[in-house]
Amino acid sequence: MMELLTFGDTGWGDELLLSMVMTILVSTSSLAFGLLIGTIFASFKLSNSYILKTIAEFYTTVVRGVPELLVIYLLFFGGSGAVMYVAKIFGHMGYIELSPFTIGTIAVGAISGAYSTEVIRGAILAVPKGQFEAARTLGMKKYALSFTIIFPQVARLALPGIGNVWQVTLKDTALISVTGLVEIMRQSKIAAGSTHEPFLFYTVAIILYLFITSISYQFFNRAETKFSKGFVREDA
Repeated sequence: MMELLTFGDTGWGDELLLSMVMTILVSTSSLAFGLLIGTIFASFKLSNSYILKTIAEFYTTVVRGVPELLVIYLLFFGGSGAVMYVAKIFGHMGYIELSPFTIGTIAVGAISGAYSTEVIRGAILAVPKGQFEAARTLGMKKYALSFTIIFPQVARLALPGIGNVWQVTLKDTALISVTGLVEIMRQSKIAAGSTHEPFLFYTVAIILYLFITSISYQFFNRAETKFSKGFVREDA
């Protein structure tokens, strides 16, 4: 049975390894896209504009309130049509087909973005208002205030939440197998169906996911330690 996991023409080891790399790629791309969306919508929620607040609230409520698979199906079946509609406005009349990787990144990124919005918003609100007032008193410009005073503190406060969002994002990549993207879950299903050894290959899938999770855990722990240097706890 173990020869099925070897590398080469007789085993599935190389295919499973490539599927793990694909899972990592789509997960990191989705998280990056989600953090970008989260930053934008967090700023909307913290703005003084009622319209922007409403848009952000609608987005986070809807995406977090419906099944993740439904969001993926919506973008899988309607994504290319939406892109072609926008392209026609700019004069492009040809057919545009989004790749499974692109659809997966957008779909999972949109889901993680809804959770990232709340994480980033909470981190910004957790920064003491005195930090903003002191920086303005010193005459710091908005750009310098954001990147030298606020961002390091927001990063430190948001990292635990972002770590949790990463875990959700990683698990959600298993759902995008419906788009045809060959990641861990789809490759395991293909191998299990081809060899009639579902227990073996789904067990390997579990091990691969746990391996990525353990490495990710170490990464986020080190990142939290780095951003926490020089920080003095209030109860210390």
